[in-house]
Amino acid sequence: MSDRAALLKGIRVWLALFVVCLALSGATAFPLVHELRWTEDALRALSVPEHLPGLMAWISRVRDGLDTVDAEQPFVLYGTDWLAFAHLVIAVAFYGPYRDPVRNIWVVEFGMIACAGIIPLALVCGPVRGIPFWWSVIDMSFGVFGIVPLYVVRKKTKRLQALGGAPCGLPAATAAG
Repeated sequence: MSDRAALLKGIRVWLALFVVCLALSGATAFPLVHELRWTEDALRALSVPEHLPGLMAWISRVRDGLDTVDAEQPFVLYGTDWLAFAHLVIAVAFYGPYRDPVRNIWVVEFGMIACAGIIPLALVCGPVRGIPFWWSVIDMSFGVFGIVPLYVVRKKTKRLQALGGAPCGLPAATAAG
């Protein structure tokens, strides 16, 4: 396998991992009410309340809030549907770098900026919304974990770009015309 083919394969594997994680994290926002009920039941079954009472209290509070909103003002949950949709749309945008990483490196860089933006958002909005700091740290970890595969993709894409030639995935004759 050539260096170019190996780099392209590595880029695509990392992008696929990122897209799957992004889509899964978005899809979990659709059944939020049911997920919180399931999570609370699972944590109780695992004796988490005895070992991590703060976590259990937070999960119970969030579940109570979601149950109330679901019963009395279900339209508010439409916002989490849009959150899920946004994750899925952003995931689709990464088809561009998957197809042609060099030409579409800007999508990867945009994703890196978005991942970095999670940290100030959590630090500012978390306290405003009454989110415990330790939960904001969990939220910030999504940005940290998200930026890692994108950093690897960007680094590999820069190496691919340095090799020159036709844009990735296109034969030289097509790229020139």
